[in-house]
Amino acid sequence: MEVEKNNRINFLFEFYGSLLTKKQRNYMQLYYADDYSLGEIAENYAVSRQAVYDNIKRTVQILEDYEEKLHTYGDFLARNHQTDRLMEYVKNNYSQDQTLLQLVSNLESIEEE
Repeated sequence: MEVEKNNRINFLFEFYGSLLTKKQRNYMQLYYADDYSLGEIAENYAVSRQAVYDNIKRTVQILEDYEEKLHTYGDFLARNHQTDRLMEYVKNNYSQDQTLLQLVSNLESIEEE
């Protein structure tokens, strides 16, 4: 469960990180992406561990609020799921149609960017 939560937060950070303050981005990057402990971050920024914890907790809530309003991450997941289903269908039913396979492949590569 913890891994799923961390993955979700990392994706939300990827989608909405540019909307955060520099300090919020730095803390989130260090904690979630670079796997720093709260103590290590606190030491680097000369603040208390509790201050780092509070900032990260507030920032995660901000990211969740953005997603609740904008649905960017949810829409991304839905598009990826539908693209995967489309590709599977095309491979199973139109495996000889190279043009169609290429078009779906192009769609998949756009989603990965």
